[in-house]
Formats: sequence, structure tokens, C-alpha cells
Amino acid sequence: MAALDEPLKKILGGTTAKVLDEHLGLRTVGDLLHHYPRRYAERGELTRLADLPLDEHVTVVAQVADSRVLKFNGGRGQRLEVTLTDGSGRLRLVFFGKGIHKPHKDLLPGRRAMFAGKVSVFNHKLQLAHPEYALLDGADEGDDAGAEAADAFARQLLPLYPACQQMASWKIAKAVDAVLPSARDAVDPLPAALREGRSLVPLPEALLKIHRPESKADIAAARDRLKWDEAFVLQVALARRRLAETQLAAVARRPAEGGILDAFDAKLPFTLTDGQQKVSREIFDDLATEHPMHRLLQGEVGSGKAQPLDALVLTPRGFRPMGEMAVGTEVVVPSGEPALVDGVFPQGEREVWRLVLSDGSTVECDDEHLWIVGSRDTGERVLTTRELRGDLLGPDGRPRWSIAAATPVDLDGGQDRSRDPYPVGRRTAEAAGRLPKACLLAPLKDRLALLQGLMDAGGGTTGAAAVYRAAPGPLAEDLAWLVRSLGGAARPVPVGDGACDVLVELPAAYPPFRDGGASDGAGVHPEDGPGIRRAVEAVEHVGRRPVQCISVAHPSHAYVTDHFTVTHNTMVALRAMLGVVDSGGQAAMLAPTEVLAQQHHRSITEMMGELAEGGMLGGAERGTKVVLLTGSMGAAARRRALLDLVTGGAGIVVGTHALIEDTVQFHDLGLVVVDEQHRFGVEQRDALRGKGNSQQEKQTPHLLVMTATPIPRTVAMTVFGDLETSVLDQLPAGRSPIASHVVPAKDKPHFLARAWERVREEVAAGHQGYVVCPRIGDEEEAPGAKKKGAKAAAAEESSPEDAAEKRPPLAVLDIAEQLRTGPLAGLRVAVLHGRMAPDDKDGVMRSFAAGELDVLVATTVIEVGVNVPNATAMVIMDADRFGVSQLHQLRGRVGRGAAPGLCLLVSEMPEASPARARLAAVAGTLDGFELSRIDLEQRREGDVLGQAQSGVRSSLRMLAVIEDEEVIAAAREEATALVTADPELTGYPELRIALAALLDDRREQYLDKG
Repeated sequence: MAALDEPLKKILGGTTAKVLDEHLGLRTVGDLLHHYPRRYAERGELTRLADLPLDEHVTVVAQVADSRVLKFNGGRGQRLEVTLTDGSGRLRLVFFGKGIHKPHKDLLPGRRAMFAGKVSVFNHKLQLAHPEYALLDGADEGDDAGAEAADAFARQLLPLYPACQQMASWKIAKAVDAVLPSARDAVDPLPAALREGRSLVPLPEALLKIHRPESKADIAAARDRLKWDEAFVLQVALARRRLAETQLAAVARRPAEGGILDAFDAKLPFTLTDGQQKVSREIFDDLATEHPMHRLLQGEVGSGKAQPLDALVLTPRGFRPMGEMAVGTEVVVPSGEPALVDGVFPQGEREVWRLVLSDGSTVECDDEHLWIVGSRDTGERVLTTRELRGDLLGPDGRPRWSIAAATPVDLDGGQDRSRDPYPVGRRTAEAAGRLPKACLLAPLKDRLALLQGLMDAGGGTTGAAAVYRAAPGPLAEDLAWLVRSLGGAARPVPVGDGACDVLVELPAAYPPFRDGGASDGAGVHPEDGPGIRRAVEAVEHVGRRPVQCISVAHPSHAYVTDHFTVTHNTMVALRAMLGVVDSGGQAAMLAPTEVLAQQHHRSITEMMGELAEGGMLGGAERGTKVVLLTGSMGAAARRRALLDLVTGGAGIVVGTHALIEDTVQFHDLGLVVVDEQHRFGVEQRDALRGKGNSQQEKQTPHLLVMTATPIPRTVAMTVFGDLETSVLDQLPAGRSPIASHVVPAKDKPHFLARAWERVREEVAAGHQGYVVCPRIGDEEEAPGAKKKGAKAAAAEESSPEDAAEKRPPLAVLDIAEQLRTGPLAGLRVAVLHGRMAPDDKDGVMRSFAAGELDVLVATTVIEVGVNVPNATAMVIMDADRFGVSQLHQLRGRVGRGAAPGLCLLVSEMPEASPARARLAAVAGTLDGFELSRIDLEQRREGDVLGQAQSGVRSSLRMLAVIEDEEVIAAAREEATALVTADPELTGYPELRIALAALLDDRREQYLDKG
């Protein structure tokens, strides 16, 4: 009787064992016993052919309806077509050439058989090409496989195994029969108390029941037990690794008081959000311990007191969009002084709210934005948008809070203007035109004279309030802007035909409105003081928009925003890196692409300002150096960067895979930050983490993994509890508003033509677009590639339904040329891909961001970190070649400005295919976490304990991470208690054997590698 570690070739013979090894990864008796049936056919059951999955190897039980031989190629070729039925649908079998003779004799109408093959589509009908089959009605008794299959079918339940083209399900069943007696030798890893307490059957019994059940109750009992085996053994391994992690040596990294972190925080616009404070506490608590942090940070890692990119900020030359703010931009603070922007903090997408003020003006911001507000009860305070909307009205039902107007200031738009603005105001009123922009952006006294001329020509009074009567809409807007720029309040009241009466009040210092009391008309409370205040009447939800916040180099940390309202206006991973630098260590950020690495480097240096210029002339005394390291850097720049790292001159390094190279050495690497975790393999992340030993005794750096969109392996590891998890705000719900649609290019080519029309329409509206392809297009044929022989070519010709899979992915260079000369002719089209020189890539991105290009045809180099708010359209070619997570990331590049986004997923795959179902799922939701669950269900977890991050090599056969979360949680609790009491498992020899069998040394080492 073979032991479970006996090689299969000793039991089954070399040929069968080789197929099982090469195509299913089954090498030992134990491997085969743990290759469980996917489902079971009941006696007499005819599988529903209507539910067959496309592009998968399946086993079906059906009856032959008809059979016929057809000729093609002018009679030189022939094929056999057999039609199966089961009452729910029909399935066609097709055999070619000399292979038709035996099935033509066997598969006669009325015969029942099992068939195995890959489901494909030809002429919009499902088919199996050259399937294997076994007769089940007693025909051809001389065929051993058919007779044994018929015997198996006579049992109550017929197990159907995950199979492959080279090994049908019934052949696997035959192999299982040969090794099944060895199931009695299976070592039961579950402690008896646990097994009995949860009413689980012993392992040998479970293996017998899963392979040869007598009832559905047998299957259920076996599944329950085998799920616990996988969950518990894995949880014991993870619990032991967590325990071992606490024994590893790491340097406790505590920020120094008065150091670079404190200096950076002092630069920030205001306080951290609640979410940032919570996550920062978790991270700094971990960093302060003497064992390595191993934490996953999910969600939007940049959050703060932000406004939409199209919100307006007052500068001495007039209002400019928030999206145009840069370090060094001069803005106006509420006291009227000019001040410089000393930090720009892009915040990605956030929920945006609109404050509606009592004079009809509005201003947009995020929920954490800070406002200087006052009330009769509490005086002046600083409140967030969230606090305002939660406490909007007083006991009397009136608005509780009002916002003070900014101190009026001199403006100068730099344009020529009239020396005497008073007559300009009169003429504008008489002509019912618009006020010249040059006069609006003028010194204070000139704007007051302009208003005087307007009011003298078209104004009057209503009770105690001054009013300008029947101003056309554009003039009413200009008048309101002018009044607010003078510190007053102006409420347009529609009177018909697009005209408005404008109720006007200026501060008492300005004639002629000294006595105009407008508290009823403009929401002003006299007891608030001499200044004009506007009440906050409502806070409305706008939706998800791209936002950013700025810091102002002024003690007030405030600036003037839309409609002359006064606002206050921050960072998690960067603060963690600065804390490590404070402690004397270094921090490395690993980014997946050069584009993203460059962007991180720019944003970090901009946010830090002079703090990023440590050791340089003009740099801050407490500063450090921030260096960039990528593979395409010149030799001199690379040498400087490497020297800064090995000497400790650079506290922070941002880089790509180049950081992993052997030549890169650190002085004292204390923290590794991995951005967009799903773009790196486990070994790559661990290679950088291993560099913590370069200048001192073995010390493992702390690890912070960041992801905005969870991916299957991340979700799996989080459920298993191997990573400590921090969630910042909520997971991103995509880029909203973005409309996503699947374009079936092969079935409906006119849909693709319409897609290009939509791109032209977006460009005509002043926007830009992306076209994404899976391949660059300048690749050479792989060395040693063999040309297909005539037989292989003929086989391909006989299966045209596979053409979409077999052709090479569409390429950037090819598609760009087709678009330039075809559907996008006349537009400014450029390409961007990873093999371009860095300067060329940067030049293209700068041109695209500046609006000098209409369409960018690119690879996934744009997947993360690219921010062009004017880009509204994206066409993803061969979208079925991308993963769910990648499609979600790509889609996030559009819809980042004020205009809605459009994402078109182009595919040639048939409608019934899993690939199309995946695309439909992406098009159907913008929720990143929901998409990660869909991706996980389709791809599986990957090898949770190994390098793979797709589902090719999963350690899990029975356990499904999504469906079995409760089992995993319970197993984790049991395993943690057991390992805490007996870390070496000395009292559980069977469990130690199971660990050794399921977790070879190499796999177990991966448990702590992220």
C-alpha cells in the first residue's frame, strides 16, 4: 500500500503520471487524493448544456441527437458533426480528417456518453472540437475506458474532476481508484478536541467520501472537514510566522521631538483628518516596536482639507482655478495681504459638498474642509464642512452659522483700463452689457467708482435695501462679483426673461449704502458686527470629484476662495518616512513605473520644500535629501544617488525596480514603502526589504504596503490575517462620474466605429482622450521560435473561433498609425510606452497635460499616477487581456476634472465567454472593493504561501476565501490559541507532519514577505 508521499509513476505508470504532473501539478499519491471532484453527476442526470462555460475544459453527459459527415475545401477535406441534446440545449461536436472514423461508428443517434473538451464558439454556436468521449449505454464493451466509465455511471453519484485536454475526468477517476486505499494512511492534522468539538469526520473518512460518496450528505461532511484542514493548517503556519516576526530584530523608529516631522507638520495647512490621525497612530505605534512592522494601508492615502480642481482661489491678479495652484503662486489671505503657496497636496478623488450661502453664492469643498464661521451664540470658530452640515440650523430654524467676507484688496489683472471707471459703470448700465474684465480686476477705489456708476444709472432702493433693477443675467453676475469683492453682499432675485433684481449691501464705510440694512435680504445679522456676513443656508452633496489642498506661507493658514469666502485649508506615508528619518534611519518608496516614481519624487519634494534640501545651500537645518533612482538614469546621476544612499546623505529614496539591484546599498534602511502593491511580485518586495542589513547587524526594515484598489492576493492575505491592516477613509468607489461600456468589436463592428466618433466628439468639446493597448508593437520574434508546420496551421484554420485568443495582442505603434490615418485623422495623436527614453516620455506627458495633444495611445504606463483632468475619454483595446484590478486603475485616469468620464472596453471575445463576463462586471460597478471580490472569485487567491499572485498555483483546493471567511476566522482563532500555548507544536506531531507536507520550506519563507 503506497504511502501518501509515494510518486504517482510507481502506482500509475510513467505515461499517466507524466500527464498528471505536467498538466495538473499532481506528483504524489497525496496530491492526487487532494485533487477533489469539481462536481457530481447524479444517475440519469443529463447536464444542462445551456449552462456550459465558454473557454473551459468541461465534462458533459448527453445523448446523441444526430450525426453527419460534411465535406469542405472542394471535397478534399471532411469533418464529422455530432449534435448532442439534454432537453435544455444543444451542443455540437466536430471531428476533422482521419479522426472522424471511430466517432462516426460510435456516436450514433440515441447513444448516451460522457464527453470532455474545451467549449468554444463557431458561427455563434457552442461546440467541442475533437472531444474525448466514453460511451455509457453498454456499447463497445471491449473498450476498457468506456466499460469502466459505464460502471462508474451506474453508481449513485459520478465525480467529475477538474481535467485538462490531455486527461479526461473519467481517466482521473480511474487513477484515483488506484490510490484511494492509501487514504487510510492519511495523517489527521486536526487535534482530536478540535475535531470532536466541531463534529468533523476523520480525514481518511473525508477523503473516501469526497471521492466516492454514497449520498449528498457524504459530500457535505467531507467538504466541511477538508475546508477545515486547509484553513487550520494555513492559520497555524501564519500564526507561527506572526510569532516569529515578533522575534526578529528591528530598530524601533521613534520621531525626534523638534525634528523634520514636526517641521513638516508645521508647514501643513491645518490639522490631520480623523482618518489620518488614526492611521498615523497605528503606523507610529508599529514603528516604535523592536520587531518589524508588516502593515497594509488600504484606501486613499492622500486626504485633507481639499477643494475641487475647478474651485477658484483669489490671487492679486484675480481668481485662478485650484488646479493651477503651484508652489510659489501668490494668493490673497483673508486679511488682504498677499502670501505664497508653499505646498500643493493633490488628493485624488473625494466626495465634494456645496455650501449654499444666503446671498445665493456657493462654494465647493470636501467634508474635511475648514471654514472660519461665526454665530451670535459662540462667536468665531473654525469648523469642518461635516460639522457645519451636522449642526446647520439653530433652535429657531434659522441658519446658525455665517461666513465673514474677506478684507477688500487692490487687484490688477494687468490689462489696460479706463482712467475713470465711473462713466464705464453708467454706460454699462445703460447698454445692459457686461463689465470690462480690466475694470473688475482693478484697485479698490476704481471698483467702488465702477459700482457707483452702475447704481446711479440703474439702481434704487427697496425699503432699507439698495437694489439694481432688471439686470440681464451676465450683468447681474458681474455686479454680484463686484459687490462681494468690496466686502459686501449681493443677492440676485430673478424677475423674468433672464433678468434679476440685485439686492446690494456694502459695509458701512462705503457710501451710498451706509444706511442700507439688508439683514433680511442678504442673511446679515447686525449683532455679528460691522462686517457683512453671509449665512450658510444649506450644505448639498455634489458627488465625487478630483480635489487638492494647498498650504499658504502665512500665520493664518487661510486663503480667499469662490465668491470671496474665507477658508482654511494634509499625509500618511510621507509622515511615516519622515519619522524614520528623524530616528536616524532611511526610507525607500518602491513605485511600479518610472512615470509614477518621478511623480512621487516631485510631489514629495514640493510638499517638503526646503526640508527636502538637506545639506544643500538654502536647505533647512533639519532637512534631508530626497533622491530618485530609476533604471534609465544617466551614469553620473546614478552614481550620485547611490553615494547618497550608502553614506546616509539621502534620508528618502523614491525608485522603481532599480532599487532592488545588488549595487544599491543603504546606510541604515529603516522603512520600505511599497506603492501600488499589486504591480510587484513577492520576491521583488522582499529583495528591497532584505537591504536593511547593509551597514550593520541583521536588522529587518519595517514594511508599509499601500494600495488604493485591493487585489485578490491582498484580500486573501487580509482575510488570513497575515498583514496588519489600516483603512484610510473608504476604499475608492472608482472615478465618478465615469460611464463604462463594453464594445463588442467582432460581433458589432459599427460599435467600434461609434467609439472613435465619441473620442472625436470629446476632443471637439475641448477635451482629450487615451487609447490603451496591451503591447508596444516593436517586439522582435522570440529567439528560437519555430514556425508552425502545415498540420498545426491546418488545425488553426479548422478552429477559427479561437482566432481572438491566438492572434497577438493589439499594439500601441500599430493602433496609433491606424488611428492617425483613419478614424482619428486630423487629431494630434502621440504614443507613450515604457521603452521610450525618459526625456521623451516626460515630454509627451507634459505636452498632453498642457493640452498640446488630443489623444495619447499608450500601454499601461499610464495606469497609475497620471493626472490630466482634461482627459475625459478612454478606449481600452483588447480589454479582455487585462485583469479586473488593472482595468479599474486604467479607468481612473479619466473623469478627473469637472467633465464626466467615458471608458470603452473593446473586446473581440464572444458574449458568452468568461472574459466578456469579467468586462461586464467592470462596466457595471465603480466600487474598487467589489471589483476585487469579483476578481478573486474568478482568479482564485493565487498561491497564498508562494510567489504567484494569480490563481495558477493555489495552495487552496477546497477553501474559497470569499465564501469561507467564517471558517477562516474560526480557524485563525483556534490556531492562534494553539500556537500561543505550544509554539513548537511538540504536542501535535500529526500537525507538524501536515505542515511539512503542505508547506515546504520555500513556501513557508514567503509568509513574511508581503
